Amino acid sequence: MQRTQSRLMRRENAVGWAFVTPALITFLVLTAFPFFLSLFLSFTKWNFLSGWDHIKMIGLKNFQNMMKDKRFIQALENTFVYAATTVPISIIVSLLLAYALNGKVKGRNVLRLAFFIPYICSAVALGAVFKLLFREDGIINMILVNMHVISAPLKWMVEPSLCKVPIIMLIIYTSIGYEMIIYMAALQNVPTSLYEAATIDGAGSAQKLWYVTMPMISPTTFYLIIVRLIAVFKVFSSVNIMTMGSAVVQNTSMVNEIYDAGFVSYKFGYASAEAMVLFIIILVITLINFAGQKKWVHY
Repeated sequence: MQRTQSRLMRRENAVGWAFVTPALITFLVLTAFPFFLSLFLSFTKWNFLSGWDHIKMIGLKNFQNMMKDKRFIQALENTFVYAATTVPISIIVSLLLAYALNGKVKGRNVLRLAFFIPYICSAVALGAVFKLLFREDGIINMILVNMHVISAPLKWMVEPSLCKVPIIMLIIYTSIGYEMIIYMAALQNVPTSLYEAATIDGAGSAQKLWYVTMPMISPTTFYLIIVRLIAVFKVFSSVNIMTMGSAVVQNTSMVNEIYDAGFVSYKFGYASAEAMVLFIIILVITLINFAGQKKWVHY
């Protein structure tokens, strides 16, 4: 009896490992190995074209140089600006859209599809559209001039004070669809009995949203905050497409700076050090969010 059970356990373990092994190998090859290689390279000076024999260990010099690199510091500031603006705006807008489209709205299925399509559209196509919209002779300037908001067309992609706006708008536009769908799924799981009880107590629509809906969907909000913060800190395509691969200091992001250091200047050691700093920043922000979730997330 014991031998039979032992054989069954070994067979079950073998089947389990057979299913897990492909995913494990993929993780080791595509995630774990590149991470530890990047960690090693962050302490080196290496030109990719020179080959493995020319790797030179320099300790913490890359990290020290980073603190004096104005372009890196500006890219770090820009990335924090993108995160601080796009994450709260996109979450608020997507929640309001989900709340509205979750009710009895005429043509709501069409509207849901319309808001979700940008999320699955080509980033290149959307970037090209936004470049046309924010051109000096584009639709945005035409509308603002005709409404007498501005007296002359603005140079959105040139002016240092304006060049981040098109990128921020593109990031928000492409993320709203995904967040809206997630919120709609969460809203449908809120018990109707809670809304009925709130109605009996005399609560209005705004009070129901704040005191019933928001606490009930707080785990979803927490999830979206974490996911969107990670995504924005890794933003690359929106900046790269809007600037045609020539991002200036005023609008470059951390990942664009890492790409330029590695694949334009061939400073792979320095690029790896920048990637490690980005990893630490994302890790710290994520841990802070997890530490603070107990104060407002209701499970």
